[in-house]
Amino acid sequence: MAGAAPITELDIPSLEGKVSAEEWAIRVDLAAAYRLVAHYGWDDLIFTHLSARIPGPEHHFLLNPYNLMFEEVTASSLVKVDTAGNAVDPTPFITNPAGFTIHSAVHMAREDAQAVMHLHTPHGQAVSAHGEGLLPLTQTAMLVRGDLAFHDYEGVAVDLSERERIVADLGDKNAMLLRNHGTLAVGKTVGECFVRLYFLERACQAQIYALSAGDNVNNPPQGSPELAAEQGTVGIALAANLLAWPALKRKMMRVDPGFAS
Repeated sequence: MAGAAPITELDIPSLEGKVSAEEWAIRVDLAAAYRLVAHYGWDDLIFTHLSARIPGPEHHFLLNPYNLMFEEVTASSLVKVDTAGNAVDPTPFITNPAGFTIHSAVHMAREDAQAVMHLHTPHGQAVSAHGEGLLPLTQTAMLVRGDLAFHDYEGVAVDLSERERIVADLGDKNAMLLRNHGTLAVGKTVGECFVRLYFLERACQAQIYALSAGDNVNNPPQGSPELAAEQGTVGIALAANLLAWPALKRKMMRVDPGFAS
């Protein structure tokens, strides 16, 4: 007996023209970021989150539907939630309370945090579990290391009281290692946030490779990590918004344009 036909495309009604142009642009950028995470193999089934705040006094933000793979996320499927984690508009999708806890903490405390992205990659988790965290072994690490905070593991993030500790540990930094858990980045735009996360993830990957090769690791000259950190503070955001993010969106338009629907 023949089985049911496979589902090859989700039937998600488009929200284009039904939300403001500003919100739609943020939806498209965030959906592109989800597809890029899947493209680079950074997704963890359905279990991590990228979010973006919609400008306005309500402090609504967009979060992925909990039952979609990152490669399935579209601009129209993103769920708009309030600061209590409730869907603002009717939606057939559900959200994850753990994702809400971490992301809402940062969005609510940092006006400059339009986008917050959190991953569970093996390299990011490995470095988050390393006693010294991210080491200044590569240029990539040195560029982000001065902007890096740490938050100790407290179990699956479903306790809303953890929000104040996440915010306190993050401070004014734009990247974080969630100890024994993963990586997190913040940005004034979706593109800036994604590129900062890309640098952090690449730095973690390179560190694992370097340390796995043995003890003969070359350390940079004195003062160079601090100089690179200063350069990264300005350079990453500038390069992300003007150069890297537009190129990354063009890449996804070539590879998988369905994200913008």
